[in-house]
Amino acid sequence: MSPREDLTAIYTSAIEAVDPFRAVANSLIRKGEELLLKQGEKILASCDLGDFERVLVVGAGKATAPMARAVEEILGDRIDRGVVSVKYGYTTELEIIKIHEGAHPVPDAAGNHAAAEIVEILESAGEKDLVISLISGGGSALLPLPPASISLEEKQETTDLLLKSGAAIHEINAVRKHLSRVKGGNLARAAWPARVLNLMISDVVGDAMDVIASGPFVPDSSSFREAAGILERYHISEKVSGSVMSHLRTGAEGKIEENPSKGNRYFEKVTNAVIASNIIALRAAAETADSLGYNSCILSSLIEGDTAETAFWHSRIGEEVFASGNPVPPPACIISGGETTVIVTGNGLGGRNMEFALQGAVHIRGKDDILMASVGTDGSDGPTDAAGAVTDGSTIARAEDLGLSIEEYTRNNDSYNFFKQLGDLIITGPTNTNVMDIRIVLVTPKKLEVDGIL
Repeated sequence: MSPREDLTAIYTSAIEAVDPFRAVANSLIRKGEELLLKQGEKILASCDLGDFERVLVVGAGKATAPMARAVEEILGDRIDRGVVSVKYGYTTELEIIKIHEGAHPVPDAAGNHAAAEIVEILESAGEKDLVISLISGGGSALLPLPPASISLEEKQETTDLLLKSGAAIHEINAVRKHLSRVKGGNLARAAWPARVLNLMISDVVGDAMDVIASGPFVPDSSSFREAAGILERYHISEKVSGSVMSHLRTGAEGKIEENPSKGNRYFEKVTNAVIASNIIALRAAAETADSLGYNSCILSSLIEGDTAETAFWHSRIGEEVFASGNPVPPPACIISGGETTVIVTGNGLGGRNMEFALQGAVHIRGKDDILMASVGTDGSDGPTDAAGAVTDGSTIARAEDLGLSIEEYTRNNDSYNFFKQLGDLIITGPTNTNVMDIRIVLVTPKKLEVDGIL
């Protein structure tokens, strides 16, 4: 196979390894009336279904539909009622659990409606009910439900400004938690005193449970004061509506109750489990690369920060492999994960994965033995139909032949249209999972002279 075909096989195997249906089936085990929740080989919770009058299923996120399908196969007609909120197009056929589709990453009225219905279900739960929660990346946008003093339009505006500011996901979610009636542990509050098993697929660096979908069933460690400070730090406070800042500052003054935090009784009957994450995807990518004859190296699953800087040092690692055989000799596959950020200054179309490839093209120009790519495991990079893009040593030369200026496209944050014209977009379609991004650098020469030895 060609290096590009190898690349496709590598990232495809990574996405398949974090399949949501498989993750739930491996974690939620039914043995007669006994229901076990596992994390790897560790049993986190054991429930006797005979102790419960009703089983209720709720959830939100890009991976939630196949997660719900797995729960239906495990529990069947033992489920009394269920609602999940998913991104438009990220659906599957379900028999019992209702699917609502909504917008991501900026929420819409459909997501608001889904969140309200989920709250209604949870508030009806009693101590004889079992709630199974299914949460994945994208859940923050798909469960908006702002407080009464803030309109959905005002929350949409705030979310959009945050996404373009370069703020890290944990900062964005700290604000979202304090502009919502469901995030930051507030679904646990709604479900009390029911028993809750909360299954999460992580799309955040370090798998911080309170950040995944803004932690609707997890204690909140952030505060109103912190949320207001984030908007001020990124110069957003003067751009959002007065209602948003008034709400946050009123909360910071202690005049609005904080979200429930660690030690609160609402979490006494909640068991949280991360059942799939970025490192699982990276390990699968490395195994496939090894099987294709590459020497693989996983740098980290915890990479965040500026996308342009990340592209620069990934290119330098590729050059180091070619020059010295470190950290592994070629043919090499360097792999990393996590989620970087882009400060958007132009009005083009793209996302952080395509931006990585665009920035990388400059650094590997003319280096025909290096190929770089970044792929969003959810199949969607920014507001586009692409998951990412691939670049190599010939990218800029091919662009110039078409009359394309990479400087102009970079300045306008228009990576999507740049790579579309080159035929270098990575299109996977909706994957129905989401564990952040996978970056791959292939260094392809079959022989390398190191210290005079071939």
